[in-house]
Amino acid sequence: MKKITFLLMGLLPLLVWGQTTPFKPVFTNMTELGATFGQVRYNNGVTFSESVAKRVNLTAQTFNGVLLHPRLAVGATVGVDWYNTALLIPVCAGLRYDLARPNNKNLRIFSSLDTGWGFAWLNEDVTGYKTTGGWIISPGIGFRIGKPSNANFVMSLSYKRQAAEADMPLFYNELAKHETRVYNRMAIRMGIGF
Repeated sequence: MKKITFLLMGLLPLLVWGQTTPFKPVFTNMTELGATFGQVRYNNGVTFSESVAKRVNLTAQTFNGVLLHPRLAVGATVGVDWYNTALLIPVCAGLRYDLARPNNKNLRIFSSLDTGWGFAWLNEDVTGYKTTGGWIISPGIGFRIGKPSNANFVMSLSYKRQAAEADMPLFYNELAKHETRVYNRMAIRMGIGF
């Protein structure tokens, strides 16, 4: 009996050591600033021909959510996108998922998905114009450098598709003048996360 008790007492630390504490959901944030790159096709009103131009615009966003699993965060993303003809505020539902953590170092690769609606709340239109926002979707990939429990440096690359519409002033003999815009952009952002 003494041998069995001694053996069980010897194995007890191994049983306790094998237990892990359950994961508790915590708040997470990623705040980023960057640039969007894309091309614009537009009609030249003077010669009635189509032109293509490259555009670089400023973008900023913040993701606030809950880390539901050590690798999955769910939350909301709010940002500001400055385009040449519109200032849009995207309000989106967002996901962040850690794809890989190479060699358990402080580098984590993640994917992101934001989808929602862009609003033109801060946009100032010229007299006679009315700009409204539209549907937005933005998948991306990036990396974080830093310990999971501390602040991290974040860098990401994403595709952003933002729809918008504009009503324009009418000229002689016109009944309606409406423009549908689709901003297809690649966004490069840097920021911090915790």
